[in-house]
Amino acid sequence: MTQRPYVVDEMISAKAIAARIEALAHQIEQEFADTEKLVVVGLLRGSFVFIADLVRELDLPVEVDFLEASSYGDKMESSREVRILKDLRGGIEGRDVLVVEDIIDTGFTMSHVIHMLEKRGPRKLKVIALLDKPTRREVEIRADWTGFEIPDEFVVGYGIDYAQRNRNLPYIGKVRFT
Repeated sequence: MTQRPYVVDEMISAKAIAARIEALAHQIEQEFADTEKLVVVGLLRGSFVFIADLVRELDLPVEVDFLEASSYGDKMESSREVRILKDLRGGIEGRDVLVVEDIIDTGFTMSHVIHMLEKRGPRKLKVIALLDKPTRREVEIRADWTGFEIPDEFVVGYGIDYAQRNRNLPYIGKVRFT
């Protein structure tokens, strides 16, 4: 697949992301103050940087697990067909669970994941998304916490990719084709 040439314009700085994660961590600590252990479930691959920074800010006992779901592949548009590529290693029945997502766009992936996890009987299930594009929503879903609401732009950086590129950028950037 040949990619069109593009540049990335910074949208949200690394400093702004760090400050927002610190604030969100305090809110999550309050919500889960009574937990024995919080199971933090990262949705791969886009959330890996976010989850790493978030768990370091949480003053709670945490266990980290990962789930990989895909509805994009190497494309810029969701296929609306959600596939689970990697499931959780551990059980969540009766446990406190925080799902960590990089971006909620159409809502198909998050809706599918939430319904799947709810069937497993967690004590409490909450969602945090670094980015939210509410203007793109096609499925009624809302994160309990959101880092930043963004316009309908294709973004990369801070773990988020375009065809497996730009995950290593320390900021969130908007893709602009040249």
